[in-house]
Amino acid sequence: MARVFTAEAADSVDGRPARPRGSAERLRRAFGGWGGEDRWRRGWVLAAVALALGLALALHAEVPNAVGNLGSLWETFLPWGGLLVPVLLVCAVVRRSVPALVALLVPTLVWMDLFGGLVSDRGGPRGDFTVVTHNVNAENADPVGTAHQLVGSRADVIALEEVTSGRVGVYARELAEAYPYHEVQGTVGVWSRYPLKDSAHVDIGLGWKRALRTTVATPQGDVAVYAAHLPSVRVQFRSGFTAGQRDDSAELLGRSIDADPVRRVVLLGDLNGTMNDRALAPVTAQLRSTQGASGDGMGFSWPASFPMARIDQIMVRGMDPTSSWTMDATGSDHLPVAASMDL
Repeated sequence: MARVFTAEAADSVDGRPARPRGSAERLRRAFGGWGGEDRWRRGWVLAAVALALGLALALHAEVPNAVGNLGSLWETFLPWGGLLVPVLLVCAVVRRSVPALVALLVPTLVWMDLFGGLVSDRGGPRGDFTVVTHNVNAENADPVGTAHQLVGSRADVIALEEVTSGRVGVYARELAEAYPYHEVQGTVGVWSRYPLKDSAHVDIGLGWKRALRTTVATPQGDVAVYAAHLPSVRVQFRSGFTAGQRDDSAELLGRSIDADPVRRVVLLGDLNGTMNDRALAPVTAQLRSTQGASGDGMGFSWPASFPMARIDQIMVRGMDPTSSWTMDATGSDHLPVAASMDL
């Protein structure tokens, strides 16, 4: 009688199970397509895309703003450019392209150089001066709860943006016990544990008040505190990234800070831009970001439901930041941002 072989029998000898294939054989079958000269000939388009991404990250300041402020838009979401690396990696593996894999080292190393230090927690202990900035949102449905949450930060100074005229009294009442000194100009305000002096509106060219400067008399000496809310930006299909008004306001704010006679300066506010945005250079060039010096992760602050960018900033001059962090969400579409420093 003829012997009938089944699929199971094919993997056995004389009825006994055959020995499993070795690891080397399994790897050879899985990655056999990487052999030969073809692995160096495939995927040059992917390699070119990877190199272009690396250049766009490394030379982000050179991406032109002439058309729709494309450069500023790219810089606003620059950290997210790193998400393209794993996408290209998968494509390179599927294509089994050695050139693409080698080229991917460029954007990977550039991204790590730019943002790798922000991934870990570098925060130290609190210093002797802690500040908070928060865009409370004009449409905040729970200003009382927001105020109580801010008091819980135990900060020495709190700056608020988008404080409408109808809500000033609410915040003043709820913050009064912990922060007996405050100054409000238009829709921005500063609340402090220490006395304030020389308070004044800062003109940032808007026709209404969205910035102020005051001097906080701390036990360690005077600190000039700026609270600012720069104009909003928009991404539109026809005009691109519309940020001209914000850029002009940043220029005026930078001039005021540059001329300030007080050695120690803190800027608190919603700048509607990130530290990477070259349009904010009039401000960022002369101040140190607390998040860049010491912080907990990327520190994205907007939108609160899924933070994608840090547009709420705390920057200093004449002081050493020791830690910075974002606080839990309030009734606003922004997260509060806090920082501590040594005077």
